[in-house]
Amino acid sequence: MTSIPASVEEAQSASWLSSVLGAEVTQVEGGPVDQRISTNIPVHVELADGHACDLWIKGYFGEIGEMARYAGVPEVMFYRDVRGTVGIRTLRCIHAEVDPATSHNVIVTEDIAGEGAVFLDGRTSCTPDQVAESLAQLAELHAATWGSRRWAQAAWLATRLQQTTVHRGIPEIAGNFDGPNGAGVPRAVRDPERLFSEYRALGAAVAGADTEPWCVVHGDPHIGNVYLDPDGRTSLYDWQVVQRGPWYLDVGYHVAAMLTVEDRRSHERSLVAHYLERLAAAGIEQPDAGEVEQGLRRGLLHGFFLWGITLKVKPDIITALLERLGTAVDDHGGWAAAG
Repeated sequence: MTSIPASVEEAQSASWLSSVLGAEVTQVEGGPVDQRISTNIPVHVELADGHACDLWIKGYFGEIGEMARYAGVPEVMFYRDVRGTVGIRTLRCIHAEVDPATSHNVIVTEDIAGEGAVFLDGRTSCTPDQVAESLAQLAELHAATWGSRRWAQAAWLATRLQQTTVHRGIPEIAGNFDGPNGAGVPRAVRDPERLFSEYRALGAAVAGADTEPWCVVHGDPHIGNVYLDPDGRTSLYDWQVVQRGPWYLDVGYHVAAMLTVEDRRSHERSLVAHYLERLAAAGIEQPDAGEVEQGLRRGLLHGFFLWGITLKVKPDIITALLERLGTAVDDHGGWAAAG
């Protein structure tokens, strides 16, 4: 049997799960299937030896999923090849496989919600201490991969900001900004054409990642891709946008997306300093003050654009994150300071 299921039904079958787990599965109880572009399937599995486990299966099934299979390849490769070489907290992966000919892929991870883990979204916020902890996790990932020759030529880690502008852009941003989702975006930065233009310029600036210090970045570290593990520690998951890039793509975006506007304004500087101290402790040379400020602006722009083009997420989550990120862009000088 192939290590990649052909359908949602096969993914939930006792025979396929037995092959993945290397143990006889006697019963599978599937939970609600979340089928958008990717398909996420929670399952409870009973084993012949009396043990049981809860799993998440993520794949690309159906007509829409098949056309977007390429989007899941970086996440599979991260779990398969990178996860074990860095110390970042993330979900334990049981199985990750991709067919190089078709890009058909699947990931099976532990489901720890039943153990007390809490999965967050844009309707919640974190405390500054929790964000300091998640920034330390990002610093660990960045320092462990900083300019690493091991990852310099990996095609699946190619910087993809420019590619993001090919399929979505001004119409999607305008739809968000002009409707209820954009209610909290400051007027000074509520300009779809300018946001698209600035992001294309940013994509061009970081396309040659070898021209400035680069590392492996999460790429999309908003609060909805963060969970609190059973010990209450901030941890990251959903590695679809992982790629080579400069540190700031993660940091500016992450701080603004995790905190309320008020907390971000009060704690941003100290949190970024904390991140940089963790990098320095790992032997990475710190950027100067001007580079830090420019990097923050670019990271905020990255997050603002990604949420500007977001459609298939609950509207109140889009609204909250557009307000947080748009306000942060405005607080850092708006378009006059972009670039």
